[in-house]
Amino acid sequence: MFCRKYQTYCDRLVQDTPFLTSNGRLSEQQVDKIILQLNRFYPQILTNKEAEKFRNPKTSVRVRLSDLLTHLQRKGERDCQEFYRALYINAQHLYGSLPSRKAMKTSDSTELDPDKEKYNLNDRGPMFFLACFSVAAGLAFLFYYCSPDPRVLRGTRRVIGFSPIIIGKHVSHYLLAYLEKSFGEP
Repeated sequence: MFCRKYQTYCDRLVQDTPFLTSNGRLSEQQVDKIILQLNRFYPQILTNKEAEKFRNPKTSVRVRLSDLLTHLQRKGERDCQEFYRALYINAQHLYGSLPSRKAMKTSDSTELDPDKEKYNLNDRGPMFFLACFSVAAGLAFLFYYCSPDPRVLRGTRRVIGFSPIIIGKHVSHYLLAYLEKSFGEP
């Protein structure tokens, strides 16, 4: 089955059914939690009778899950969507590895991957960071070890005096105090 850009939840459920019903994917407890969520939470997807049928311990988990997925596909889009919500809440590790989710990620290359975005702070690379850090460290070094000319100091006070717009009010107060304490009033 090919992946469309806007796949319905029922289509996704058809695509994911073989993956979900394979042995060992969902434990009996996870299936029970999903069924209970579909039964108890708003909107109620499964009636009490249906929930009892799908939670029957005499039937294997694989058969119960297969019957549940078929039942949800027949009921409609909203019920399939609620199943995916329950799956996400009760088996998040499995939800992320569903075939329909992988197909959606690869079919839309413009979609941002949150895992990659977490670590990609900028696209300039480490050399840009090192260059900026070197400039800042060099200026700090020069300012700390070289005594400035008193004429330059007056101009510096004017620039720092207007810096709350750029730097921030609290930072400029510290800079002005440092200049007054270190070099005295001109």
